[in-house]
Amino acid sequence: MPKAVRFNEYGGIDVLQVVEVPRPVPGEGEVLVRIKAAGINPGEVMIRSGVLHERWPATFPSGEGSDLAGVVVEPGPGITQFAAGDEVVGFTNRRGSHAEYALVEVENLTRKPANVPWSAAGSLFVAGTTAYAAVRAVELKPGDTVAVSGAAGGVGALVVQLAKHAGAQVIGIAGPGNHDWLRAHGATPVAYGDGLDGRLREAAPRIDAFIDCYGGGYVKLAIDLGVDPARINTIIDFAAVAEYGVKADGSAVADTADVVAELAALVADGSLEVPIAAEYPLTEVRAAFEELERRHSRGKIVLLP
Repeated sequence: MPKAVRFNEYGGIDVLQVVEVPRPVPGEGEVLVRIKAAGINPGEVMIRSGVLHERWPATFPSGEGSDLAGVVVEPGPGITQFAAGDEVVGFTNRRGSHAEYALVEVENLTRKPANVPWSAAGSLFVAGTTAYAAVRAVELKPGDTVAVSGAAGGVGALVVQLAKHAGAQVIGIAGPGNHDWLRAHGATPVAYGDGLDGRLREAAPRIDAFIDCYGGGYVKLAIDLGVDPARINTIIDFAAVAEYGVKADGSAVADTADVVAELAALVADGSLEVPIAAEYPLTEVRAAFEELERRHSRGKIVLLP
């Protein structure tokens, strides 16, 4: 029988189990996909721990995962957009991609370009649409300077590249171990830690926009640097949104197959790299989340069912 990740109660990594489940059968509007790669994301940690119970409660036993790329096994009744054997990339809103098979809403799928690696395609949705929305939120124009915190993380690495694609000068805030990667992608690296405000002022005479991908006070730093709150976006610090009136656009405002297709096309033509920090088999899902929760990975962590 196929395997899937499940948890039966809220808790830490130890509640995750890989269990055998019946192979799903697609119904109206659904496509059965054999998963080749599925990214993991911080939001899944918050759902599994119960932090988001009021907003997104779990029904037990719960699956998890939204990012996916794979091969169509069987389209549901009446579906003509996809056929068995088609390679696809997309997402599911049913917490089901951390599995060998998943039922996916047909409107959430697009064709995977042949030259996009499975790991990149399978981890594109959450990080990619979040980065896309964040860059759009701060309204970058050619010649603008934007600072990005968490600039080498799963989302930040894509923000850096999409901001460059928009014509902005990018200052990437990250640890020294990621500075060469940032330089190679056209960004000016700046180390986080004490004295950061001074290093940012030295790196650029003016910062027009700020995208916070890490939390922990970066929004206040941006305000102190004189950045207009309307051009500050955080994907994580919602208390700062309430306090300072900055934006918090993320995946929820860009979660369409059309955006995924646009991002996949950028990967295909070499305009966007999806850095892969690590790949794990489905059976090592706990180890994958242990690495994610250390918050020091460059790029995405991916499950390969």
